[in-house]
Amino acid sequence: MNIDLKELTQLAPIFRELFKGYHISRSAPELYTQLSAQQDAYRALFKSLGYELVCDSRGFYYFVPEQMGAQVNKTAQRLALFTFILVEHLADQGRDPLAVLDGGSLGRDELPPLLEKYKDLFLQAEVTTQDELEEKVMRRLTQLGFASEDNGVYRFLAPMHRFLDVCLSVQQDRDLAATLHSNLPLPTPELVVDEAEEDIVRIEPLPAATEESEEEALARAMAEERDAQEIDA
Repeated sequence: MNIDLKELTQLAPIFRELFKGYHISRSAPELYTQLSAQQDAYRALFKSLGYELVCDSRGFYYFVPEQMGAQVNKTAQRLALFTFILVEHLADQGRDPLAVLDGGSLGRDELPPLLEKYKDLFLQAEVTTQDELEEKVMRRLTQLGFASEDNGVYRFLAPMHRFLDVCLSVQQDRDLAATLHSNLPLPTPELVVDEAEEDIVRIEPLPAATEESEEEALARAMAEERDAQEIDA
């Protein structure tokens, strides 16, 4: 298709945000409106540059590599683990996790009891204090477009559905295992840490013979964390 670069008025900021792993949603109205209006042109241009632009029907855009795999970096694992913990914590309180994680909010004052309740799981993610929880998890969520923060209140945005999808996938696997009275084999993916780019949620490719989606990869990592916690208990 013919691409008129003059029409892509937000090309530079859109590319910069997507490239660093940010998820563009309605919380960034100028960029989101431009992407929505010129979606095909942006997708074609980025594809020619080697990037895949994904438009989720729930209202957000992000980049993914052409090849997905089961190796996830520490940032991705921490965010997925935090989402799983939060879903369980909210359910235990009788609150609707979807209502909170789909446009709802969480107060900063709710973090200490959450950290104490799941300290063993957080320890495996190298999070032991509230400061580390805020720095390694909450700040990453806001930096990557999964949440916003205002006066100590974290409001979750549409891109959180990426991690919610993982949680649902893990729960379905666990339900199936219970039905079959067996344990599903959910091996742990190898973590790849790039200290210079730890903020970026990035998935490294598997060997050519294995194909696995990003959601499945994160689900495996989270399931292993949960299984380890159950063994320790």
